[in-house]
Amino acid sequence: MAKYVAPVQGKVGQIIDVIVLLIMAIGALYIPLWMGLAGSSKDPQPVENPTWESLGQNPAMVEQWEKLGYSDAASAAELITARFDYSFSITALIVMIVVIVGYYAILLRFSEKEYREVIAEKFGE
Repeated sequence: MAKYVAPVQGKVGQIIDVIVLLIMAIGALYIPLWMGLAGSSKDPQPVENPTWESLGQNPAMVEQWEKLGYSDAASAAELITARFDYSFSITALIVMIVVIVGYYAILLRFSEKEYREVIAEKFGE
């Protein structure tokens, strides 16, 4: 039986692969931010004339805020009172499910095709 030698990909193909993967990685990280589906706090609770005590900060916390450059309570109030938005969209959930299932189906289809090609190349039809 002859030893299997895998086909060699050309340099242009490798460069195109790298560019496509880079675009996909950046897109996967940036698109959720662009669509407003990711990020930290979404709903700051306004406080009238905030003080460190009204914001629930003890002296150790105040010291740390000052080390971060927030010398008064008013400048840090928006960060301290911000709350996370735990709501989600059913539409976004359904779209995500369709994308994941579609990706899995495409992956299986291409893998099966390539697997059959390798078997046919190594062992014949």
